[in-house]
Amino acid sequence: MTFVRVRVGGVPHHVAVTGSGPVCVLSAGLGLGWFDWDPVVPLLAPHRTVVRFDRPGTGLSGHTRVAPTLRGEAERILRVLDAVLDGAGREGAGRGGAGRGGERATVVGHSLAGFHAEAFARLYPERTAGLVLVDSSVEERSRGLVPLPRGARVAGTRACGVLLRAVGLPRAVGPALRRLTAPTPWAWLYGSSRMWRGALMEYATYGDAARELAGLRRALPLREEVPVTVLAAYAGGSRRWLDRQRGLAAALGGTYRVTWPSGHLVMRDRPADVAAAVLAGARAAS
Repeated sequence: MTFVRVRVGGVPHHVAVTGSGPVCVLSAGLGLGWFDWDPVVPLLAPHRTVVRFDRPGTGLSGHTRVAPTLRGEAERILRVLDAVLDGAGREGAGRGGAGRGGERATVVGHSLAGFHAEAFARLYPERTAGLVLVDSSVEERSRGLVPLPRGARVAGTRACGVLLRAVGLPRAVGPALRRLTAPTPWAWLYGSSRMWRGALMEYATYGDAARELAGLRRALPLREEVPVTVLAAYAGGSRRWLDRQRGLAAALGGTYRVTWPSGHLVMRDRPADVAAAVLAGARAAS
């Protein structure tokens, strides 16, 4: 495994590259990091070049400078892939894919990052080999998700981040909360106010991302030959959630699969199911 630093929008991004072969890029949900994909990577690396990255404010990437947009997140995936495959924009040496610029990738998005992955597939069809949505966020009706103006929400989030840092809450409870919800050796990162600000900003702009995606769906159809897999988590809980995931797969013309038993962090609970979906989708695209 090689770690590289890629600058996107002036922000240093932490990127991990493992394996060889066709490319897949893994993007985790709100507040999660590259390490949350660790159980999946050994299953993919013998067959794929696996690219993982941290968005601004998460993992080991730099601070969030601007509020995220859906188009911006799709472009972020593109810029990371270009930097890894071409070696452009990278800080430091490492194994990459010099001369592989323009290669198509299977894009895998978990939770909120499912929005980002689908937007990438719609905006950059020529770079998309397949789309895998892992217990993705689903919003059938996005109009009522943004009751306050975006500027007010962003300003409020920044103020909240300053307050949390001033009272020391991230350092006091962050690592313990992370260990409680999903243990990882990297739990100490959650003691950083940078992580909290990044997660809060993504949460505050979640409705904006949902509305942007609704607009992209109207304007830019998915390319028919791009295979889509919707992988839904089920641990004996809400059947309503499965219905919504099934509806998402139908709307995208994709394959619907249930991974059981699994909580929301499917890549940790059922890594073999995630790897199988990535590999099957890539075979369908070849």
